[in-house]
Amino acid sequence: MDRALLIDDDLELCELIRRCARPEGIEVDACHTGREGLARLAGGGYSLVILDVMLPGMDGFEVLAQIRAESQLPILMFTARNDSAAKVRGLRAGADDYLTKPFEMEELLARMLSLIRRYTRFNQPAGARLTFDGLVIDAEERTVATANGTFELPRKEFDVLLFLAQRQGKILTKQQIYEAVWQEPYGYDDNNIMAVISRLRKKLEPDPAAPKYIQTIKGVGYRFSREV
Repeated sequence: MDRALLIDDDLELCELIRRCARPEGIEVDACHTGREGLARLAGGGYSLVILDVMLPGMDGFEVLAQIRAESQLPILMFTARNDSAAKVRGLRAGADDYLTKPFEMEELLARMLSLIRRYTRFNQPAGARLTFDGLVIDAEERTVATANGTFELPRKEFDVLLFLAQRQGKILTKQQIYEAVWQEPYGYDDNNIMAVISRLRKKLEPDPAAPKYIQTIKGVGYRFSREV
């Protein structure tokens, strides 16, 4: 059974999440302050962190920064509805996904399962092939396979695709993608990224106008679909 750490000061919500997650194969440990959460994480054994932005004392952003200084565990943040600034701030600081309160429990459980799957896949050996619905990415051979056969991509296209696919389900800002792939400071010029994404869609997507793999997250960046 996978284990998730929930850091939220809403005791009733924590208990509800704990009860609903267990039948899905996820054991949820709940704590109610950032410092308690960091202490629990130090013991290890978790596959996911669920973190509320609004916490007493140390807020969620401070907790996020401390976790990211030491760990790449997937982190799902709870934010207030319509607080787009908090969402973007969390994603740029290293959160993998966010969910606004109030939310449907079914959606939370789907996000949790997706992030745990992504973390498991990301921690496979570096040469492992990534297999999705209709798409195979071979990181060692630097090839992709679709219904149209196996072929190579130009270096930047493959690097962007692999960076997104290895973080399946994670919303990535344009700055994160650019600095990871181009290895230089982001100048807030989106033309290079947009051109690469457009070419990838034309080569890989069954219908480039309705992307199956690479999704646009308006105002933020891109995500490799959690549904494939």
